[in-house]
Amino acid sequence: MPKILQQTGGDVVEVILADHRWFEEAMRELRDVGSDRDAVLADLATVLIAHAEAEESKVYPALRKKQAIDSDEVEHSEHEHDEGNEALLALMEVTDSSSEEFSEKTHELSEALSHHLDEEERDILNPARTEVDEEVRLRLGTDFATERARQIDAGCGSIENVRKLVEAAQKKSEQKKTAQKN
Repeated sequence: MPKILQQTGGDVVEVILADHRWFEEAMRELRDVGSDRDAVLADLATVLIAHAEAEESKVYPALRKKQAIDSDEVEHSEHEHDEGNEALLALMEVTDSSSEEFSEKTHELSEALSHHLDEEERDILNPARTEVDEEVRLRLGTDFATERARQIDAGCGSIENVRKLVEAAQKKSEQKKTAQKN
């Protein structure tokens, strides 16, 4: 099982990419029937939630302020985080990690996660590389790593917290649909 990265900073692009590669390795482990799937899932849930929360609170607003990305890209990435959280929760709710249902839900999470990583690396991280000064990227790397560690220490990957995040996203989506109708 991949060890959870204890990041402290660096170029935010590289820090985020390190997490992305970690997610890919964790997903490989999750698909392996010989691995400790429950332990891998617990670690994956923790890092995935911490990563997304740190991006949304620290990285996306700063990149938006620097005009490296626009509000549509932020909204799209946050929506994909919400979809990933839904798929993560569905997997966490499966009681038997050796079941076919667990494999199916793993596949659904893998699809959502792979799609998001690809788009984020192209549409968020590439502009961050070219449109944001190295000094800012280094500061953002520290801010991201600090928030990510805070989230991990707070137990962000618990099923209760993931459920709370999914419910909040669903409520926000419903409010947005209602506002668009009016």
